[in-house]
Amino acid sequence: MVDLLPEDPYSALYPPENIFSVAGRGLHWDTAADVQEFCEEIAKYERLEVVRLSGNTLGIPAARAFAAALASQKHLKVLDLSDVFTGRLRHELPIALEAICKAVVDKESILELDLSDNAFGPAGAEPLAPFLVERRSLRTLRLNNNGLGPKGGQLVANALLEAAKRNQKENRESALRTVVIGRNRLENSSAEAFAEAFAAHGLLREVRMPQNGIRPEGIVTLLGGLAKCTMLRWLDLQDNTFTTTGAVALAKTLSAWTELEHLNVGDCMLNPEGGLAVANALLAFRPPLQKLNLSYGEIDERGALILSQAVALMPALRALELNGNQFAADGAAADAIRDALDRHNNGEALGSLSDMEELSEEEVEEEEEEEEKEEEEVDELAAALAKAAV
Repeated sequence: MVDLLPEDPYSALYPPENIFSVAGRGLHWDTAADVQEFCEEIAKYERLEVVRLSGNTLGIPAARAFAAALASQKHLKVLDLSDVFTGRLRHELPIALEAICKAVVDKESILELDLSDNAFGPAGAEPLAPFLVERRSLRTLRLNNNGLGPKGGQLVANALLEAAKRNQKENRESALRTVVIGRNRLENSSAEAFAEAFAAHGLLREVRMPQNGIRPEGIVTLLGGLAKCTMLRWLDLQDNTFTTTGAVALAKTLSAWTELEHLNVGDCMLNPEGGLAVANALLAFRPPLQKLNLSYGEIDERGALILSQAVALMPALRALELNGNQFAADGAAADAIRDALDRHNNGEALGSLSDMEELSEEEVEEEEEEEEKEEEEVDELAAALAKAAV
């Protein structure tokens, strides 16, 4: 057994004797000979469940050698292959990844795959897609910061959708519970594919898609799919662009997530009317939130006052981020939010309000004009929320 780092995240979940980890060593493996000692070590395990190669760099021959070693293991549950291609030529990555995916695609024990921080782009999604279709035991998929782009995103989403269709044909419940796919520039053109995939995997508990350049129309589409995931507990869409259109869609969807504990839509430009809509929805539907991030959302005093009423009904809220919005840090709304948190002894939950935005007269006029254009849509939402809350 390779010695584990004290902070190894899997040591509390799996017996140490079932974990192989060389994570974070910064080793440079080019040839099969470079990894021979590690492959021999893998072969000695009676029950290998976790393999962590993260933080080293794999060439094609080394990847093939590891693949051969893993092919004989029958109890694999976790494959941590994050950050394993630093310094490699782009054309090497899909070849190396294909070798590993083919070696483990038949392992019905696999529960988690982490390929984060590997810049393989859409070309890397091609060898990954067959694995995602076939390996339907997967519960957790982590693809953060891979440079997938819209094309790679569509390949991943379509593979997940095909896996769901096969489950349905076999009357088999989806195992997928967590999808992390942030910092990939997925953009609007992959939103529909992910919406379909998420809707088909309706038992998802956690979806994280921050920093993907998804704009309002894509957000609306994506939320339409996520609305089918009624057991969702964690949603992170930080640093995508909502505007009022996306914020209203979020407000309408919140009623579907009765178990939602973490909501992150910080840096999403909700706009004042959108922020008001979200605040009203939180007040109407009262999800059991523990963490809520609405920072840099252009929420004004009106939205913040409604939010204070919602917060007063959230006894489990332990973290609330509202920095960068358009209400005063020492104003009535901010004080009302503090009072609401104090009622549940959660006064420390509120993050810094050091960067609140103050609008110029010209900006206020522009905001008012925009609000007039959007008034009808928000009024319709308010009516719908009022009916739902009854």
